[in-house]
Amino acid sequence: MRIIRHPAEIRRLTRRAKQQGKRIGFVPTMGALHEGHLSLIRKARGENRLVVVSIFVNPIQFNRASDLRSYPCTLQRDARLVAEAGADLLFVPSAKQMYPASFQTTVEISNLSRPWEGRFRPGHFRGVTTVVSKLFNLVQPDIVYFGQKDAQQARVVRQMIRDLNLDITLRVLPTVREPDGLAMSSRNQRLSTEARRSSRVLFQALQEATRLIQWGHRRENEIVRRMRQVIRSVPGTRIDYAAVVDPETLERMRRVRRPALILLAVWVGKIRLIDCCEV
Repeated sequence: MRIIRHPAEIRRLTRRAKQQGKRIGFVPTMGALHEGHLSLIRKARGENRLVVVSIFVNPIQFNRASDLRSYPCTLQRDARLVAEAGADLLFVPSAKQMYPASFQTTVEISNLSRPWEGRFRPGHFRGVTTVVSKLFNLVQPDIVYFGQKDAQQARVVRQMIRDLNLDITLRVLPTVREPDGLAMSSRNQRLSTEARRSSRVLFQALQEATRLIQWGHRRENEIVRRMRQVIRSVPGTRIDYAAVVDPETLERMRRVRRPALILLAVWVGKIRLIDCCEV
């Protein structure tokens, strides 16, 4: 595996691969890799001749400077894991390379970026779609791979691909979980021992909502009320949002129908976790 640090170099290598008729799979990440990321890389390896992974902690998608400063940086470990998972190229640009002093352009998806994460993290999705569009332009992938845990992000990126007529296929793969159900996330390593025990309540709330829907409950407010009860039974938790939404529009379903997407954002101690599931 080769590590590439300059945008011009990654563009040159992927352009050559295109000319040789190679299909390119791409997994964009911010590092601090876990099994969820590695499952994406392995899937890409099985479907493409060239697999590119990026690690870039994107400063413009953080609405709190403290979150950016505290984001874990484990590049040496990450590079080893990326190589073991089967990637060919690891692209690790700097912020100055991605956003030079003259940088002025952003990409924004209007409606889908406003609710849920967009409400609690203003500007977050504008940062995501801007950096993803730059990475897509540099790598020129045929297939890109995202995880289901960040369901709103995946939906926003899908809309961007559609709206900008990008010749890219988006694969969204299932959330990879710990044995107790906690969705794998780079934030998990920041949980205290007590908060880690408490964090399993997110999955328990999703399971409760799923059961209610499968049993025929259709009133979204009742399902959400039960989710909130489950979460609030655990001390030290605080809910940003809990909702059952349409997977396409991300609008709240007053009367639940299937398929439906259950969304959660919960503070466990000092760490904010998100999770979701489709039913």
